[in-house]
Amino acid sequence: MVPGGAPLTTTLIHPTAVIHPDAQLHSTVQVGPYAVIGPQVKVGPDTVIGPHVVLDGRTEIGARNHIFPGAAIGLEPQDLKYDGSVSLVQIGDDNRIREFVTINRATRADEVTVIGSGNLLMAYVHVGHNCMVEDNVIISNAVSLGGHVHIESRAVIGGVGGIHQFVHVGRLAMVGGMSRVTRDIPPYMLVEGNPIRVRTLNQVGLKRAGIVDLADGQVFQSLKKAFRLLYRSGLTLEQALEKLELLPENEHLQHLCRFLQLSQLEGRRGPTPGRRKGTRSED
Repeated sequence: MVPGGAPLTTTLIHPTAVIHPDAQLHSTVQVGPYAVIGPQVKVGPDTVIGPHVVLDGRTEIGARNHIFPGAAIGLEPQDLKYDGSVSLVQIGDDNRIREFVTINRATRADEVTVIGSGNLLMAYVHVGHNCMVEDNVIISNAVSLGGHVHIESRAVIGGVGGIHQFVHVGRLAMVGGMSRVTRDIPPYMLVEGNPIRVRTLNQVGLKRAGIVDLADGQVFQSLKKAFRLLYRSGLTLEQALEKLELLPENEHLQHLCRFLQLSQLEGRRGPTPGRRKGTRSED
């Protein structure tokens, strides 16, 4: 049924799809062969659900999403603490969720796993329970996010990697492929390796976001100074943050400092360090 009780249009739904009568699909939703959609699922306008997709649990999906074959969204979390409570997956608009992506619902009652808008989740990505993926994030093939991972907007995660539970990945960060991420990734930084290290600023991402040109380049220069203080000066993190307070303020520098301060709090994973002393500089 569509909201309001009107009969569901069947011309866009393949006859082999199995859709519970209580599911709420907008009349413009397309559903491919052998898809399975459960009773608590809501899907917004112009969304395309490919063949063999499974949507289950309390799952709310916005407008203009494209979910490719074999994806499974809203199934029980892979968490031994899960007791069968009604939890939620919430997905925004304009996402592309590629083949065999899995997105688990949250662990406890009324908790939520969130995917924002404008994201690209490539094939075989796994999003664990209670994760939050903000907007315009790219997660490459075969990346696994543990539970409670938070990825801020416009981050890019390279393929075939794993992100430890409770890790935070900052805005416009770039994580290299095949990296093992066990600590928080500061905003605007490029990180890679095993063990993972901050290598340099994510200059390509900053250029694409237009940050290089903000205020005649002053914002970008302040981030370069911040990078050098944090990862090339030999100062402790606390000493570097004190010096960062002396730089001209802007939104992006403030966000970086606040992220690093919060990353040191109890319950957080702590920030990823820079390269080891004596290795080649890449800035």
